Amino acid sequence: MKSENGISRKGRGVLGRRPRTRWQAEFPYHWDGDEQVSRRELLRFAVMASGTLFAATAGIVILSYLNPLRTVRRQAIASTSEVPRNGAHYFQYPTAEDEAVLLHLPEGRFVAYSSKCTHLSCAVYYDSQRQLLVCPCHEGVFDPRTGAPLAGPPQRSLPSITLSQEGTMVFAEQEMPQ
Repeated sequence: MKSENGISRKGRGVLGRRPRTRWQAEFPYHWDGDEQVSRRELLRFAVMASGTLFAATAGIVILSYLNPLRTVRRQAIASTSEVPRNGAHYFQYPTAEDEAVLLHLPEGRFVAYSSKCTHLSCAVYYDSQRQLLVCPCHEGVFDPRTGAPLAGPPQRSLPSITLSQEGTMVFAEQEMPQ
């Protein structure tokens, strides 16, 4: 079959075009499909998604400050029957190098303090006769109920240790952030 100008139409594709190989085929999307998402809309979506992710991250950080995850490290100190009223029990806390003292006060309450004097870190012991915590190095004296200095050169209270009691066992507790 010949066209008006004498060229054979045989072997041509649709609408008189030559058949194309696979790599010569048009991109499978039409221009009208490409116009569905403009650059401005894509940029707006990217900015909104980034802003949402930033806000979510900031929210997680704020929540972690408001309600931090903590673990409590517990160390058994002594049984209540091991420490007589107006008596003391010495132990290592929080590490094996740190000395501490557990006091069973005359009114029956338990308290614990670091046994390092806040003046020059000398060892503090409990004098049950006078019912006082005493530092023999510089004659420092501390109140056993509060750990506050009463006499001598120490100006700061003894660091207190948080205690808990389960049954007859007394525990030292320390909160540790995760």
